[in-house]
Formats: sequence, C-alpha cells, structure tokens
Amino acid sequence: MSKFEEKTIQSKEIFDGKIIKVSVDDVLLPNGEISIRELVKHQGAVAVIAVTEDRRFLMVEQYRKPLEKAIVEVPAGKLEPGEAPEVTAVRELEEETGFTTDQLEYVTSFYTTPGFCDERIYLYYTDQLVPITEEKALDEDEFLECQSYTMAELDQLVKDERIHDLKTMYALQYLKLRGF
Repeated sequence: MSKFEEKTIQSKEIFDGKIIKVSVDDVLLPNGEISIRELVKHQGAVAVIAVTEDRRFLMVEQYRKPLEKAIVEVPAGKLEPGEAPEVTAVRELEEETGFTTDQLEYVTSFYTTPGFCDERIYLYYTDQLVPITEEKALDEDEFLECQSYTMAELDQLVKDERIHDLKTMYALQYLKLRGF
C-alpha cells in the first residue's frame, strides 16, 4: 500500500439510479485503522466551450434542482455507457445549442468532487461552429435555453452567481488564459 492508499475491505451498494450509484465502503487506512467512506459513482460527462465567429460564447440556462435555482452553464451532458467523450461532446453541442462541429480540441478533464464522487468531466473547445439544419431533441426531462454572451457579460454572471458551477468556471478560466 502507498502511504496514502485506503484499501477497500468491504463495499455495499445502497443505491443504483439512472445517473448515479452509491456505495458505503469499509476501508483500511494507512495507519491501520478502519473507516467508512460513502461513495458516489458516476458515468462521467463532457462540457463544450463553444465560441462563435464574433467571439461570443454559447451558454445554456437551466434549472438545477439540487441548487433550487437556474444557472448559466457551458453546454454539457453525461456520457452514455461505452460512448467516447468526443462523441458525447458533439451530441450535447447539437442538442443544446443548435450547432455542430467537426473540430473539437480536447482541453482537459477533471474530477468534480473527489472527496466522495468519481465524476470526471472532459472539457472540449471549438470555435468552428456550424448551424444544424434539423433541431435535435433534448432529453425528455431537460428544459433549457441557449444564449450567447460576451466575456464581460459572463464576468457579470459570475458576480451575480448566475454562473455558479465548477465546469463553467473552469471553462471561463481557460478562455481567459487563451486571451479572451
């Protein structure tokens, strides 16, 4: 065992849902003690930084029940089992924005809340957007609106806490590092 590794002694799945699975694990700590970990398993997701020709940024606004409010986010969605992240990225871009692309640039991936969850988000960038000719259907329980914003408008949305999630904050930081 490495000096930080926690060895699983026993794992009990307590929930198997549409989006997440939850387990309670008994673990052996590096100091020899035993502890309990509550873990959330998630298939993973993608997010797309979509930049228009006039240097505006496509964002979606949707209600997030855990927050009890609507927030503005980069287009994103969960991976389907066995689906490559770049395939998911194009699908979600089309469904949520009405645009497609054949030029996605992989930016990075990151874990959203590694203290209890293994959700990994793959972040992509494109400034090569093409309008799609036929509207793609959203998920049956998904309601959102796509808008384009300037960087100044996005900064204000952050101040107003209308942009209030990690993936979008990460995307904005990336854009600023690129000189937007």
